[in-house]
Amino acid sequence: MTYKENDMQAMIFAAGLGTRLKPLTDRMPKALVEVGGKPLLWHVIEKLKGAGAKRIVVNVHHFASQIEDYLAQHYFGIDIKTSDETQMLLETGGGIKKAIHLFDSDSPVLIHNVDILSNVDLASFYSHSMGHDATLLVSERKTKRYLLFDDDMKLMGWTNIETGEVRTPYNNLDLSKCHRYAFSGIHVFSPKLAERMSAYPDKFGIIDFYLKECATADIRGMLKSDLRLMDVGKLDTLQQADDFLNSL
Repeated sequence: MTYKENDMQAMIFAAGLGTRLKPLTDRMPKALVEVGGKPLLWHVIEKLKGAGAKRIVVNVHHFASQIEDYLAQHYFGIDIKTSDETQMLLETGGGIKKAIHLFDSDSPVLIHNVDILSNVDLASFYSHSMGHDATLLVSERKTKRYLLFDDDMKLMGWTNIETGEVRTPYNNLDLSKCHRYAFSGIHVFSPKLAERMSAYPDKFGIIDFYLKECATADIRGMLKSDLRLMDVGKLDTLQQADDFLNSL
């Protein structure tokens, strides 16, 4: 299948409860918490639009109507739809599975969390993903949980270095030969992978899906060694986020 590079489409994960941002999220969704005088959702939409996105789908659950009202009241000049998860949070994999019918099948979907700010060139990343079933943006950030890749940056598994847990579809995977990188929360998903999701439940995580499918699907990592990324997930990160935006 040949994909159209110039027809970027994207999905913003905005359905989460935002419990780490309480008490703000007791009255609004995390997506509408402001950083630099604008909601997080505005920042992500504008970044995607600037990268060339022509269509965006935003999944909604917590205070869903507030996000829908915001999108109705603000014109961004591109096609923006919502995927309704008000009945049940479907996690990241289930969210993609539910929303996939809202996308064209001839272009990959760039997936972006609503609470992430970064220096990523999304247009370049999207272009780099062409030809793969999925591409995960990774970095050398220190963490407890790493994705594992071979020399060609093909996904091989996952490990928690604190507990020693390893998850992989490969028997006798030699961890010493794998490269360990941290996932950024930004990835590109090929619509043709959606066929494999039919066997999965309504609710599941996308990393779980990638780890189960990576032996037979072309799932790659793209390393950004100079990645600057901020997860705006806690109250004490809001002021830091203002400073971070000013530094980009």
